Amino acid sequence: MPKRPAFKGSAPINLSDRLNQVLRWALGSVEILFSRHCPIWYGYGGRLKWLERFAYVNTTIYPVTAIPLLMYCTLPAVCLLTNKFIIPQISNIASIWFISLFLSIFATGILEMRWSGVGIDEWWRNEQFWVIGGVSAHLFAVFQGLLKVLAGIDTNFTVTSKASDEDGDFAELYMFKWTTLLIPPTTLLIINLVGVVAGISYAINSGYQSWGPLFGKLFFAFWVIIHLYPFLKGLMGRQNRTPTIVVVWSILLASIFSLLWVRIDPFTTRVTGPDVELCGINC
Repeated sequence: MPKRPAFKGSAPINLSDRLNQVLRWALGSVEILFSRHCPIWYGYGGRLKWLERFAYVNTTIYPVTAIPLLMYCTLPAVCLLTNKFIIPQISNIASIWFISLFLSIFATGILEMRWSGVGIDEWWRNEQFWVIGGVSAHLFAVFQGLLKVLAGIDTNFTVTSKASDEDGDFAELYMFKWTTLLIPPTTLLIINLVGVVAGISYAINSGYQSWGPLFGKLFFAFWVIIHLYPFLKGLMGRQNRTPTIVVVWSILLASIFSLLWVRIDPFTTRVTGPDVELCGINC
């Protein structure tokens, strides 16, 4: 390392520039995927080994996973709003397969942490940003790649600033720049939060026998919310303002408490006796 570096820079640290950078990377992979040089069907007469081909395919096809990821993040809210469950009743053998798949994914994550030498905090942050980037930058990259290949519509990018501010290394961390990439994660957050309120209110109004299936629906909804939690913190703005997460959870808890209060209705006196409509003035 020379005493005077030839260049100095850093990756973008604010949310908007970071998503735009991920969008450029994903769009490059999508363009290769839709080109004649795609590793799925190109170069079979050469010396490329199958594991190498599989690695190249993985680096080009990963943005397409944004489509099923968007469905998985939307279905919990839809189930809470429509009072239907996404998982039907399955047999014991199917349950064993599901648990085995879940454990294999969990074991893969543990092995990745051991091989890479990162802690569980870094691994969890990477999982959260994978969901945030998947439902925003990767999704836009798929559609923009299709437009470029099918319609010839090219997309012009704005180069993100990678130079650190002289006032502080983290001066642009709280800089908020609105972009269309923020719309899908914000929409998913809103519909899942509304779905949680709607599901709990339905369970309160329908009686406590409906709380059992509700816990399964709430599990998937909260799984989406905790993955998008850093995105929600990124929308707070500067630190000297009231955090948006506090306002959101205050409204959420107030709505649940209000619905529960209306359900209990403590100011109404309930007495047991004959029906007034049947006995009239003789009651």
